[in-house]
Amino acid sequence: MKDLILRLSALDPEAGAALRAITYFDALAAARPGLPAVVRGAVTLTGAAAGFLDPHHRTGLRVDERGQARHDATPPDPRWLSATVGEDGALLWLERMPPARTIDAVVLERAAALTLEVLDRTHGRDRRETDETEWAEVLVDAGASERIRRHAAHQLRLPLTGLARAVALPGSGVRIQAATDGSADASPAGRAGIGPAVPVLDLPASWARARLALRLTAAGTPADPGPRIVHAEQMGGLALLAQHVGPDTPLTPDETALHQAATAAPWMLATLEAVASTTSRRAAAARLVIHHSSLQERLARAERYLGWPITEAHGRLRLQLALVLRRLHRPEP
Repeated sequence: MKDLILRLSALDPEAGAALRAITYFDALAAARPGLPAVVRGAVTLTGAAAGFLDPHHRTGLRVDERGQARHDATPPDPRWLSATVGEDGALLWLERMPPARTIDAVVLERAAALTLEVLDRTHGRDRRETDETEWAEVLVDAGASERIRRHAAHQLRLPLTGLARAVALPGSGVRIQAATDGSADASPAGRAGIGPAVPVLDLPASWARARLALRLTAAGTPADPGPRIVHAEQMGGLALLAQHVGPDTPLTPDETALHQAATAAPWMLATLEAVASTTSRRAAAARLVIHHSSLQERLARAERYLGWPITEAHGRLRLQLALVLRRLHRPEP
């Protein structure tokens, strides 16, 4: 399918973009997303802010051009491109004036269809049984009404007076951890961003922070070294970077140098990550299970590719920042 999209894009860019949108929403539907993920997909594919309003359930959602979602029940400008969702007067729109491009029309059609599936699932329009994963999606959905989220909390047996954390998993997956004592439960297997402990009805805010934390995680392999679990409370100023750096933002010169270094040897990235995240070269060598002298040789070679000393304080900071930016420039997990 990827080859077909590339070939079609070369012949007809509009048709290629439309096919890419169709495959995007097909893959998203298989992950059983919540409403924010669907509206955010429309933003990703068109580059325009998007929104959803359901007067019947008194819910609304707006996602800006950076992918940030917030509850907003303000009716859209009637001139904007839009599509109806179901028969209850719900509306999905792009904050863009006509005429519609091919990609706009396809995105609105596919997003509206998937939005209706989400509403059917979360509001119980044509089914009564919902599993725990789906209730978790409702509970972190900033566009869901408080009544719906209270019901979801009840289904998950979460007391409204307690604290909980949203956990963001790759592929828009979500889990809820009870945190009655304010501490995190056992970390999940694989990559995860763990949001702060908040009152249960404030879980959409914890979810937003958890998604930022997930972007700072890595697979923990030689090809993608770094932490698999990141807690939102530990992000500090890195949260600001995660909000403003993404796949479409320009690379810095240090990142370019890091990419070039990574192609020089299979051990390069893991070695640089070990040096950046440990307190000494001896500790880095122990983590890599190599002799101290072997690490010295690797560092000398790495510095030639990078163009700056990484064993000095300022050089180590540059390396740490370049590694973080490398993760943030990847497509969102």
